[in-house]
Amino acid sequence: MCLIAFSLGQNPDYPLVVAANRDEFFRRPTAAMDWWQEGDQPPVLAGRDLLSGGTWLAVSEDGRVSAVTNVREGTAEPGRKSRGELPLQALAMPVADLEQQLAHQQDDYSGFNLIHLDGQSGWYFSNRDAHPGRKIHRGTYGLSNHLLQTPWPKLLKLRNAMSHTLAETPADASEPLHDALITLLHDTTPAPDRDLPDTGVGLETERFLSSPFIVGSDYGTRATTIVSVCRSGEIRVTEQGWRPMGEPGERRQFCWQR
Repeated sequence: MCLIAFSLGQNPDYPLVVAANRDEFFRRPTAAMDWWQEGDQPPVLAGRDLLSGGTWLAVSEDGRVSAVTNVREGTAEPGRKSRGELPLQALAMPVADLEQQLAHQQDDYSGFNLIHLDGQSGWYFSNRDAHPGRKIHRGTYGLSNHLLQTPWPKLLKLRNAMSHTLAETPADASEPLHDALITLLHDTTPAPDRDLPDTGVGLETERFLSSPFIVGSDYGTRATTIVSVCRSGEIRVTEQGWRPMGEPGERRQFCWQR
């Protein structure tokens, strides 16, 4: 399970900002965010899933961002292919080619949402959407474990808070912006029962998963990732790792000029 908010063209100094939590079992082997290369694909900055391969969020050298979330389904069947390969493909292939490929192969994967963002616009594809494949224009968006902009409480809360934070962020303040967004994503407040979705996992699990930041001993938020692309060409990426019960782990920061 994951939560992502992203902004396109909503601050003149930061045309692209992405803020994301990755929720996963703590026993799942994972490598922290770093530069790496898969086969003949271009290098990406990403964490690595060491069990099935691939990643959940990747950043290219020129500041494009791709990310995948799963679709919460009570009795999901495992896919024949790993969803972790999708962000890598999104950065390596033209969007039109990838959309055509997924249109024929979408049943090979368990339910997923895939976004690709380049600072000017974006693209979204879900194999659970009646109309998969759509262009994303200027705005602030949220994505969790249903379709894009599905109004789950934690999505609305993060999306609105991110919009407010960006509106107040001046130029040349990318590091404070990252700190502020990490704080927003570290919100452990559960949603009221009356606002919870019914995704087939039971009320107790819906409650457990309803906060932006999930605290647990076996499963919870494992990484918070912030990406900002500045008008000046600066690309900044911060990954804050988390241990069981929300204990802070390693923080990694990357910054380069496009």
